[in-house]
Amino acid sequence: MQWRSIVVGLLVLRVLLNCAVWLVFGLGPSWGFDFPIKFTFNLHKIELLKDGEGATVKSNAWAQQMYDNRNPQANTCSKISGNSPKKSYLSFFQEGRDEYDKKYSSFPAALKVKMRGMARDMFYFGYDNYMKFAFPEDELNPIACEGRGPDVLNPSNININDVLGNYSLTLIDALDTLLVLGNVTEFHRAVKLVIDTVSFDKDSTVQVFEANIRILGSLISAHILLTDPRHPFGDIALKDYDNELLHLAHDLAVRLLPAFENTSTGIPYPRVNLKKGVPPDSINETCTAGAGSLLVEFGILSRLIGDSTFEWVARRAVKALWKLRSNETGLLGNVVNIQTGQWVGRQSGLGAGMDSFYEYLLKSYILFGEKEDYRMFSAAYESIQSHLRRGREACNEGEGDPPLYVNVNMFNGQIMNTWIDSLQAFFPGLQVLNGDVENAICLHAFYYAIWKRFGALPERYNWQLQAPDVLFYPLRPELVESTYLLYQLFDEDNPLHKSESKYIFTTEGHVVPIDQRFREKSWEDQFPCEEPNNEPPANISNCERIPEERRYGLPLKSVYMRQIDHMVGLS
Repeated sequence: MQWRSIVVGLLVLRVLLNCAVWLVFGLGPSWGFDFPIKFTFNLHKIELLKDGEGATVKSNAWAQQMYDNRNPQANTCSKISGNSPKKSYLSFFQEGRDEYDKKYSSFPAALKVKMRGMARDMFYFGYDNYMKFAFPEDELNPIACEGRGPDVLNPSNININDVLGNYSLTLIDALDTLLVLGNVTEFHRAVKLVIDTVSFDKDSTVQVFEANIRILGSLISAHILLTDPRHPFGDIALKDYDNELLHLAHDLAVRLLPAFENTSTGIPYPRVNLKKGVPPDSINETCTAGAGSLLVEFGILSRLIGDSTFEWVARRAVKALWKLRSNETGLLGNVVNIQTGQWVGRQSGLGAGMDSFYEYLLKSYILFGEKEDYRMFSAAYESIQSHLRRGREACNEGEGDPPLYVNVNMFNGQIMNTWIDSLQAFFPGLQVLNGDVENAICLHAFYYAIWKRFGALPERYNWQLQAPDVLFYPLRPELVESTYLLYQLFDEDNPLHKSESKYIFTTEGHVVPIDQRFREKSWEDQFPCEEPNNEPPANISNCERIPEERRYGLPLKSVYMRQIDHMVGLS
């Protein structure tokens, strides 16, 4: 028995020695996110012991940078060795692989077919039950299994009323999805139902942003796909179709126009009543994403119908926000007063309140080819990399935590909190569209690691505590879109991939083609603009010298009033 006591004593001694080393030298795991690998030692602290107080390189550890704002003297970290071997980011997922990894790390053809069928079944489970139990109301209440529209008894319930406008939201939102799934018969039936039953002449106060991305975007998408002469989805022509979806889109856009009136900055009010205009008690504050993410849908509508009004008001809002960015950091805040132009919310990040503003700068350039859109996006992207990005400098090599984008004060770049939200997962997809694929892979892997850990993305995740701050998942599609844009091999035979056309998603996931028609502005035939000899400054368009009311036709008030007069039969 004595030898057993000796062995146990040696084991205890070894544990105590390890603990002593751990405490004395502070060799602990990184404060960064708990990836599938385990960081055995904190390499920053090892290097700190080597370099002494002379190291002044900015830390690559997320938590270290959090405390750097409080103690500038502690701003030390390791230096990347020139001899450090380059290690693929994907190697982080090779250790400790669980069944989830083993099942989905490759995608055999048979598994793709099976999961494609599962996705299709999930869609029809929702769609069929909506049509059976909820139509013509806006959505299905899954608990009561009945339809749901605006909360008329509680107008302050903006979580419901911002989105639901008593206009069969789910049916309209699903139009292009039916076509992507190849169900031409149901697509035709749904289009006819929309034409026959939907009206926007409703006493409903809705959020301009939500009505734009969900309703206007879907109507435009369905119209474009239905009338595409190249027939990428086969012969889907609908007999006697007379552009009714486009007319509905135009009608809705006209009803949203009052949001852009009586605002001294050009930034629109956040909400509008579809019948009465801006409510008298409307607030003067709006978020950057809500006001600055209208250009794709409004721009396509303008170029389809030859009326520049809608694109003009959307562009005016984007430019107004752009002029309010910080002179020091180039960043924007997340909430602004539309009358004073003062920032009410000074947080700058990639999530809620800001996400689609950046998204639409790039997607607008892809669709319309306006150089100014890309100049703004490039400047914004540079500011994001300079002030929001934390972690090691290189994506696939060096030491420190993997890259992460945090929420900072727009004026000085200091971290404001230690959470990120699920909406930020759109950014890897945007990086793909911008050609920054390696960084897109890194950031996508970060969100994938969170998904792996919880089976979904928490609405908010605290990267310092390594735990969710908000514990629900409202089925957000941002990570799905980023995954699709990175890998795109889930349904190779779909017309979206097989046709000659290239497509892009709106922020609500509606499909629109990259079409030459959207590069043309018919109103410029009336007011042509000569190209200058030299490239214009970033904030000046080629037609800046032409008064806006001439370049875009009638002043906004006149255009709006004439359209309203026409709708009510006064002209």
